[in-house]
Formats: sequence, structure tokens, C-alpha cells
Amino acid sequence: MAKKVTTVFFCQECGYESTKWLGQCPGCRQWNTFVEEKINPLAAHAAAGRQEKGSAKPTLLSEISTADEDRISSGIGELDRVLGGGIVAGSLTLVGGDPGIGKSTLLLQTCRQLALAGHKVLYISGEESLRQIKMRADRLGNFTEQMQLLCETNLDLIEDTIRRTAPEMVVIDSIQTMYSEMVSSAPGSVSQVREATGVLLQLAKGMGVSIFIVGHVTKEGTVAGPRVLEHMVDTVLYFEGDRHASYRVLRGVKNRFGSTNEIGVFEMREEGLIEVKNPSEYMLNGRPENAAGSVVSCSMEGTRPLLIEIQALVCRSNFGIPRRQATGTDFNRVNLLMAVLEKRLGIQMGDCDAYVNITGGIRIQEPAIDLGMVLAIVSSFKNRAVDEKIMAFGEIGLSGEVRAVSMAQQRVQEAGKLGFTTCIIPKVNAESLRPVEGVRVIGVRTLQDAVDLI
Repeated sequence: MAKKVTTVFFCQECGYESTKWLGQCPGCRQWNTFVEEKINPLAAHAAAGRQEKGSAKPTLLSEISTADEDRISSGIGELDRVLGGGIVAGSLTLVGGDPGIGKSTLLLQTCRQLALAGHKVLYISGEESLRQIKMRADRLGNFTEQMQLLCETNLDLIEDTIRRTAPEMVVIDSIQTMYSEMVSSAPGSVSQVREATGVLLQLAKGMGVSIFIVGHVTKEGTVAGPRVLEHMVDTVLYFEGDRHASYRVLRGVKNRFGSTNEIGVFEMREEGLIEVKNPSEYMLNGRPENAAGSVVSCSMEGTRPLLIEIQALVCRSNFGIPRRQATGTDFNRVNLLMAVLEKRLGIQMGDCDAYVNITGGIRIQEPAIDLGMVLAIVSSFKNRAVDEKIMAFGEIGLSGEVRAVSMAQQRVQEAGKLGFTTCIIPKVNAESLRPVEGVRVIGVRTLQDAVDLI
């Protein structure tokens, strides 16, 4: 007996499935996120039965060799760094980011570099016309005959084109515009996104094609659609930054072929995205001189030390409840550090407004910048400028102790390259540190010791 079409409800945030509408999703605890979709059981199992029975054959693990696995260089060093050394053949990569941040520009530049190197590239757009892509491509430079464009949203036609042309790299811009005729729901729905990603995953693994998918993001900054989308792909990259500023950060949050700690830094210009080879120098550009509340600290992004300027502004509040604001770092962490200052050092800031900012638009979560934030807050509170040649890093405990951090040697060496003469670091790190020419290292055990130095 033929199965009839059924109606189910999906959560737009996490993909949770229910037979009835719910006000709050049991999976992600979000409100009013359920949408109604019709599911055809015959169409749902059509993709699963595409391969003939008996075609699957297991392989011994000892017979599989990884020696011949080569990565393709994208021609963009910062992108290769985040990917773990280059593009892996047969990989499926998801690129997310805010509207206008530069996702399409980055992938179009990647396609240009690969086409110049002789690789066959196919760029599929469901949001722009061929004329619009051409106008944007003319600003980036010349393209070779290896670069092909296709404006299509029908998943069946896209699959047929990929199988027929057999490119080495495919860009899908974006996954929310693709639709399959076997799924009755609208493009961008949970069912459509899941079906489209499943088809692209089969193409990538079956043909050895490297596929990049552009994904829209929600207001919370996560990729829109079901959470299973991020589980299906091999790599998830987020393009971060303020679209009104020139600075961009490419960050990997999932990577089956490399580390997720690396970042790529770009600068948006009229001719496209330009790689920033020395992010530390770029971040410190335009730093004020002899200004209270400004301290340089160092954070590790993967294997790359990144010097950043931390600015703090502490002033008397005109209201009963003081205002606290943090930009580029965790707001709760700033409140915790101010509580440690009041408890351990007796610095009363309960009636003061406090603003902490990580310059350059970058977001840092590493606790190693605690010492720099505390010194910046104290400097602004006492209105005393910290020597511009001082760099400080270290984690602050609740007892006011300065705890050790990892990779202290690389941090101090990076400070020496940029002309810093003094580094205030945890005492434990200073005892095992090798001397760095031109840099005086001062180890501190407690927060009081660090504040006394400035």
C-alpha cells in the first residue's frame, strides 16, 4: 500500500523534529522556532536507493594508503593555514558569516587562484546573476578559461552539471537557495538544506571533488538551518569581523583534516581581500602614546602569537547602578577581574563605569590576556599611563595569583620582534624561559606585584 504524505514540524535552529507544533524546542530551548513541513516517505528514501544493491564492498584498513594524499594549495596562504595546509580532495567545507562580510569575495578569489594554477573550477550561484558575478570578478583581476559559472538553484540540474563537467573544485553560493524537487518544502527549510547537503556530500566523496558551501547565519552568529548541517561537512569556517571596518578574521571551528586553533587575517580593500602577513603589527597600528588605560597583551591563535592592544576606560558613574561594557572579550570575565581587584587589592570601583575594548575588532577568549586587562583597568582608574614598550600576559586566579600560560617563549619572541623591551609574565613561565635579545622579562607571582611595577 502506498504511503501518504505526512506533516511534521522542524525546529529552524537545531533541526529537532516533532509530530506537533511546540512553543519551545526541547532540543535548543528556543521559542517559536517550529515550522510545518510535508514529508513524502517515497521521496525521502529515493536518494538512499540510488546505488545498486551489492555495489558496496568493505575494504581492509591495512590496504588503505594515505601516502598519496595531496593537498591543493588555494593560492591564499591565510586560507591554507586555516584549512590545515591546503584543500583536501573530496572534502566538503562550510563557510559562514554575516551578510556583506566577504564570503563570496574570498571564495571567488580562491577560484581565481586555482584557475590560474590550471585547476578546473565551477562557481554555482543561486543569489546573483552571471552579470553581477562578472562585475565583481573584474575588480579582483583576470580569470582564465578554467573558471566556469552557473546560475542555478535546482539541485538535480546542479548534480547533473557537476557529474558531466567533473571539476576539481565547486563553490555553492548559497546552500539556503538550493532546492530539490523531491522535497515539497520551500528552499532554505530544514528538509531542503539537509537534502541538498546530503547530495553534495555524495558528490564530494564519490567523485573526489572539493566543494565549498556558503551558509547564511542567524542573528546569534551561527549557521542558519539544522545543526546536522555542521555535522555532515568536513570543515566549518566562520568569516568574522565588522563589515564597516577593513579587518576580517577567518576562523575554523571544525576541521577533520587539521587544527581548529588557526586563524587567517585579511584586509578588505577595493581590489578584494588582501592577506595580512603580520597581524600583530596590523593590530597595533595607530596605538596612542602615553595614554592611560592602554596595555598590550598577547594571545595565541593556534601556532600564531597575536599582539593586541587592550583599552580600558574607568570613570565615575552618574547613575545608581554603574555600567559595565566589554567589546571583543567576555563580559563576565571583565566583571570577575574587577571583583578580584576590589577584593585582593582594595581598589574600590563599585561606583564606576567600566568599558573594556579589544582594538581591531578581533574577539579574544583566551584567559592569558587577563593580566593585560587588569593593568589597563588599573591604569585608567589611577589615570597613569603604562610604558608603551611593556607587554603583559598571564591568567588571573580568584585569589589574585598570576598563573602560568602555554607557549610563553613564542609570545615573548613576538614582542621582541615588534620592539617591546619589557614583558611582564607569570613567575612560573619566567623561570623556564630562554633569554630573548633586547627583552627584559619580569616574572610576577601575584596581581599586586604586577600593579606595583606600573
